[in-house]
Amino acid sequence: MAAGPPAQRRTEVARDGAQPLLSVRGLGIRFKTTQGIWQATRRIDFDIAPGERVGIVGESGCGKTITGLSILRLLPGNFAGLDGKILFDGTDLASCSARQMRAIRGKRIAMIFQEPMSALDPVFTVGHQIAETLRVHTDVSYEEARAKTLEMLRRVGIASPERRIDDYPHQLSGGMRQRVMIAASLICGPQLLIADEPTTALDVTVQAQILELLRDISETSKTALMLITHDLGVVAETCTRMITMYAGEVIEDATVDEALVRPLHPYTSGLLRSLPHLSPRHGRLPSIPGRVPSIAEMPAGCRFRARCAHAAEGCEAEQKLQDAGGGRKVRCWRFAELNLPGALHPPETPTAAKVATQ
Repeated sequence: MAAGPPAQRRTEVARDGAQPLLSVRGLGIRFKTTQGIWQATRRIDFDIAPGERVGIVGESGCGKTITGLSILRLLPGNFAGLDGKILFDGTDLASCSARQMRAIRGKRIAMIFQEPMSALDPVFTVGHQIAETLRVHTDVSYEEARAKTLEMLRRVGIASPERRIDDYPHQLSGGMRQRVMIAASLICGPQLLIADEPTTALDVTVQAQILELLRDISETSKTALMLITHDLGVVAETCTRMITMYAGEVIEDATVDEALVRPLHPYTSGLLRSLPHLSPRHGRLPSIPGRVPSIAEMPAGCRFRARCAHAAEGCEAEQKLQDAGGGRKVRCWRFAELNLPGALHPPETPTAAKVATQ
């Protein structure tokens, strides 16, 4: 029997056997520069199941935000091209028209941007901006939109919503502006929420409140969450799965518990070891030498090779994202022979095992 049209074909089955809500396959993003066209990301593969919370981690310049923006087709003006597929509920977003994307953005997929003060329009009240999303995608009246906006402000924890609904962004604190952004993103009940560094510039107490809010909303509304962050602690508290990116590639994909206890890629292990609370007291803070390669100078073979303490002959070859068993994936041919330290405790050595049994 012939296969149906792309929008009707089933994508790969998610880790738990459920149909993935989002399935990214072979995603590559290119940009125009004065020196030609450069490849920002390549061969990005991952799935997100309905209601799943996935953290995307890595240093600045690894392609996290660009990947999130590509899903909503919000790439910068120097965007040159996109390879691969972005299958959302069976529809390939990479080939959707501008009109089709406008119907999806805000309604079925929403995004919380990194800086709420610049994302919110200073000349409109926060209530107007939240209600506008609802009125664009539905036929509700002004009164119904205002009532739903008040309800959403209460849900995200805004005190005195009847008064705050008519405030302007500059009249709110950073934490309240972030809650307004979350309310605007959730007003239409999206299936997928992309949060790009949602706790940047917030104090620790407000950060904890925002993360708890996102986790509760995901659990109660079954909204899938794609959380882009530098903070591995945030991922550990909020997400169920962690995807590590480096130099425009996905290099490891595992559950949060698996990644924290026993990372398979040296870069993931390096990120975990560099956390201050995991370093020896009064000792030197471990760090990863060097920096992420420039988009104009991407090395051949393993892109992490120049910074990796475990590099060996064979790492100069092209690395594929391979199945490591149990649903885990890693882009390192040596993963089976390496015993890398994680966040909870260092891996057990033969000597330590011997002492433990005596």
